[in-house]
Amino acid sequence: MTKKEDEKQEYAEVPPKKHPEQEPEPRPRRERKGNADMRRRQLVAATLDSVAKNGLARTTLATVAGEAGLSQGVLVFYFKSKGGLLAAALHAKYARYQEIWQAALDAAGPDPLNKLLAVVEADFTPELCDPEALATWFAFWGEHRFTPQYAEIAEEFDANRMARLTEVCLDLTRQNGGAEDASRAAQMVLWIDTFTDGLWQKLHLNPQGFTRETALSLALEFVHDVIVPRTER
Repeated sequence: MTKKEDEKQEYAEVPPKKHPEQEPEPRPRRERKGNADMRRRQLVAATLDSVAKNGLARTTLATVAGEAGLSQGVLVFYFKSKGGLLAAALHAKYARYQEIWQAALDAAGPDPLNKLLAVVEADFTPELCDPEALATWFAFWGEHRFTPQYAEIAEEFDANRMARLTEVCLDLTRQNGGAEDASRAAQMVLWIDTFTDGLWQKLHLNPQGFTRETALSLALEFVHDVIVPRTER
């Protein structure tokens, strides 16, 4: 091998240096599951805050990142789209709602009337029906017809609530000597939820002239004056 050929081979074995700007960006390190879950909860909470302030249409990845105090890049690492983020937020909101009314139900003792009243009272706790919470509920409900995923989430949680409260109404009917009828008991639950939903709407539309305390009082009266008599015959 000639000197010239030797120099050429030596040069070929030395890899060219990359310019700093050509270095690939480091991939995000894998987080521990606990940290990742905490970050997702933070972003979901920020999404609910954004929906309460801006509505669904004007909630964007930028508004959510701003509420969370994070970059959009971090947000997109956990949720790839606005749709997925909103669905996760709605699921979390329903899950929290279920935690609250189930805890009230479990703490009410064995008497079915007390259980029913406890669940109704839970519907009017500040966490569930303050102006921000109601704005979020109605923003999502207004999109159920156009976003099947929202409707599916609601149906899943509503079905569980209907089943639990139907059993309570059946127990109340047995206690009061009425005719046991599962479909009739389910109808009672539907009446209660429809009435309380209407009160939530009135609170949402007229927060200055209609109070949470008034709404709760009307809901409890409805149970005593309309539901209880139906369990006695």
